[in-house]
Amino acid sequence: MKFIDEVKITLASGRGGPGCVSYRRESMMPRGGPDGGDGGKGGDVIIRTSRHINSLVDIRQNKRYAAQSGQMGMGRQKAGHDGEDFVLIVPQGTIFRTLEGEIIVDMTDINEYVLLKGGRGGKGNEFFKTSVNQAPDYAQPGEEGEEIEVKLELKLIADVGIVGFPNAGKSTLISRISAAKPKIADYPFTTLTPNLGVVKAGDYSSFVVADIPGLVKGAHEGVGLGIQFLKHVERTRFFIHLVDASGLSGRDPIQDFQDINYELEMYDKNNQDKEGFFPLATRPQFVVLNKIDTLGETQLIKLKNKFKEITGTEPFAISAVTGKNIKELVQELAHEILEEESE
Repeated sequence: MKFIDEVKITLASGRGGPGCVSYRRESMMPRGGPDGGDGGKGGDVIIRTSRHINSLVDIRQNKRYAAQSGQMGMGRQKAGHDGEDFVLIVPQGTIFRTLEGEIIVDMTDINEYVLLKGGRGGKGNEFFKTSVNQAPDYAQPGEEGEEIEVKLELKLIADVGIVGFPNAGKSTLISRISAAKPKIADYPFTTLTPNLGVVKAGDYSSFVVADIPGLVKGAHEGVGLGIQFLKHVERTRFFIHLVDASGLSGRDPIQDFQDINYELEMYDKNNQDKEGFFPLATRPQFVVLNKIDTLGETQLIKLKNKFKEITGTEPFAISAVTGKNIKELVQELAHEILEEESE
């Protein structure tokens, strides 16, 4: 399924049904009074989240979605039927913005939200009957519904985001620690969309990991896949910064680490004035050296010491292919998440 994380659509609530002008015409009641019923209420536009979808691709099929209008009132004081509500199902983490960028509602922690109210139904002529006006010949039209053009922006919800150069082993790692089955191959940009995986951390706890693709040097200027997917790690608590320690790519692991952090800083700079933005460069990072099965012990020690000088903490060293130290990494991540939740 194609991954879509931004969509522009128009939403409209239903118009209220008009009231009815009617008079009773029955035998034995020659002076029957007004009996026009009220119009029905227009349907609301309701936003509802679902954990079972993670793309806006289905919503993009149409440009406009509308609730049903209320029906007209009828004689014998019969009210028109209310219009059916329109319920838009979106992934959890979807943000509704105006076209100017202002946040209307963030569906991260909200399960259901009434975005637009339907118009009220008009009163029939029976409502306007008084002692001095016993045969009113008018009724109210229904109220207009509301209409708005919105931009939907999806930000996936995960506890941990995995960032790093292409072929650092992000897809292999997420497939190793979760049930996610991303495409894995030995060429750049194997992953073209973010992947989510649920990691079990014991019998009664778990956390969600997101693998973010396409981040390379110059991404903020559009190199590679650009930074189009970085918004999906804005909600993560911290990052796994995965580094290819093997050197087989011809790149320097230290330089890779610094280049990715620079791209995070530039992303922050370019988005700092955006409402609801969460900075990335200051997010806690777990530096993880991958592919250590290709290194000798002396090489690994030297590399770990270099990273310790830069970051102030000793990095994890794993092999996502062989599974070495994967269990320990998961335990440490779970410990950090649970500790933060308890604060």
